[in-house]
Amino acid sequence: MTTIPDGDEVLLDGQDLGALAAAHGDDLFRFALHLTRDRELGQDLVHDTLLRAWDRREQFRGEASLRTWLHRILHNLAVDRLRRSNREVVVEEVDASWRDDAWTVDTEAVVQRAALREELQDALVRVPELLRTTVVLHDVEEWTVPEIAELLEITVAAAKQRLRRGRMALVSALASGAERREALDGVPLRCWDARQHVSDYLDGELAGPLVRQVEAHLETCPTCPPLYAALVGVHAELGRLRDPDSVIPQDVLDRLA
Repeated sequence: MTTIPDGDEVLLDGQDLGALAAAHGDDLFRFALHLTRDRELGQDLVHDTLLRAWDRREQFRGEASLRTWLHRILHNLAVDRLRRSNREVVVEEVDASWRDDAWTVDTEAVVQRAALREELQDALVRVPELLRTTVVLHDVEEWTVPEIAELLEITVAAAKQRLRRGRMALVSALASGAERREALDGVPLRCWDARQHVSDYLDGELAGPLVRQVEAHLETCPTCPPLYAALVGVHAELGRLRDPDSVIPQDVLDRLA
């Protein structure tokens, strides 16, 4: 028996693949659905993840939790299978838009689309996979940034950057268009200086002086408040995607058995 750091104990030897599937199948299936929006592909990914984990169970040493190890396997399988879609937003274009002081979105239109589950999931699939994984795990599945960094084998700083860029990419994917601003005279901070901090501001992780500067910018800037409001609205709707009733179909468990 292997003891998992978080206290969970799962048999990884003997005849216990069924127990592994029962304990982690639903969580993995929900993750796969958010990554692919394809139930059949999601089932295949879970099936292959559990089989690969079983085949390589001797490699599990408990340095990370079993949950992290399994999610890492599924994530890597998804990266191998998914090909870049023409519908995917281009990260470089998203960065360029958010750096442009004149760029903004129609908050009402963005949040209304985010409130529609199909629209939100469709936009989420358009976010590049590496960024989508971070957003889904953090804002839907409620993983911490350090947990995500451990899963992706990157630094915490890199994981936070992916979360910020992923949230921005999602709002950009939801946006129906940009409206031009007229002037920025007297507005504290340049728009990009404020926008690169709004993800941390949203999570309550900014230091006092920066908090005041960002808030002052949001009070006076004609284009950034809709962007921040859209981030808040989309973040709230993402939290509702976490569906504890999403379970892996019995036939998949039967196939594993």
